[in-house]
Amino acid sequence: MHVTRDELRDFAARAFVRVGLPESDACIIGELMAEAEFQGSEGHGIMRMNHYIRRIQAGGVNPKPNIRVVEERAAMALVDGDNGMGHLVMKRATGIAIEKARTCGVAWVGSQHSNHAGPASLYPRMALEHGMVALYFAVGNANHLPPWGGLDMLLSTNPIAVAIPTHEEPPVVLDMATTVAAYGKVKTKAQRGETMPVGWMIDRQGNPLTDPKRSAEGLLLPIGGYKGYGLALVFGLLAGTLNGAAMGKDVIDFNADDVTPTNTGQAICVIDPAAFGDPLEFKKRVDVVVRDLRASERMPGVERIWLPGEQSHLKKLEAQRNGTPIAPALQKSLDTLADSLGILRLSGGTP
Repeated sequence: MHVTRDELRDFAARAFVRVGLPESDACIIGELMAEAEFQGSEGHGIMRMNHYIRRIQAGGVNPKPNIRVVEERAAMALVDGDNGMGHLVMKRATGIAIEKARTCGVAWVGSQHSNHAGPASLYPRMALEHGMVALYFAVGNANHLPPWGGLDMLLSTNPIAVAIPTHEEPPVVLDMATTVAAYGKVKTKAQRGETMPVGWMIDRQGNPLTDPKRSAEGLLLPIGGYKGYGLALVFGLLAGTLNGAAMGKDVIDFNADDVTPTNTGQAICVIDPAAFGDPLEFKKRVDVVVRDLRASERMPGVERIWLPGEQSHLKKLEAQRNGTPIAPALQKSLDTLADSLGILRLSGGTP
C-alpha cells in the first residue's frame, strides 16, 4: 500500500487525539511523523505509532504538557518538556534556537523531561528553511551499547544530525547513530521478518547476532570501534547530562517500560551563516564542494558518489510523486491500532 503525506499525518493525528492530545499538538506530531516516513526514515516514522500510543495510554507520556523555558541567556535556553511527546518539545526548542541565532549568530537550546522525537534530522532540517546550519544531539531511549571492551549496556545509540544549506544542490544532511545501525532499523527488520547483516550486533560472547527478534540478548556495535564509543559518550553528556536529563544507567528502556518517564535529553545548535558573511556566497561555496566530491574519480564498480542526505532527498521526491510504501506487516499493525481506538484505518476501512 502507498499512502500520501496527508493520509499519514491525518491518521496519526486521529490516533493522538483519541488518546487525549489536543488537536493542534496531534497535527504537529502527525506532520513530523509523515515527514520522517517520506524522507525514508522508516525506523522512526509511522512504525512507532503503536509504541507511542501504548506509552501515552499507560501514563508514561504526558498528553497535555506545559512545555516551557526554565533557563535562558542571550544565545541559549533550556526547555522543560514536562514529559510531553518529544516531537513537540524539539519543535519548540528548534524554533527558539532559530530565533536566537538571528540575533546572536549562534544559539544552543537543550531539553530535559522530553521523549523520543523521531529521526534526528527532522530538527536540523527546520533550520534549512531559514538558510541556517544546525546540529542536533540526543540520548537514545534505551541502552544497547556497552563501553568499549565492556558488557554492561550503559550507552545508547546517541544520534547526531547536521544540516547545511546549499544554493542549487540538495542540502547536505548527515543523520547517524553512533552505532553501526540505529535500533529503529533492528525493529524494522524484526517487523518484516528479515535478518540483520553481520556487523550490526554481537551476543555477549562476541559472536555475530543476526536475528533481530533476539536483539535483547545482544549488543549493538559502535561505529569505528572505540571511536564510536567515545562519540556516544560525549554526545550523551552534551544532550543528557548537561541538560539534567537521563544518561548512562539512568536511561529508561522505553521498549520495555511504558510507565516510567524517560527524561530524554536533546540539544540543538543553530548557526546563522549571515554572521560570517554573505549567506548566498556560503551556499554557493557549499555547492562547489558538493559537485567536486560527486565528480571525483570513482573506484571500480562504483556508479555514483553520494553526499549525506542525497538519498533521503530522492526518496522524498519519489514519495511525493507516488506516495510512501507501507509494508503489509506494518499496515496490519496500524489497522489493529485503528480498530482498538475506534478510528478510520490508514487503509481507508472502518473498524
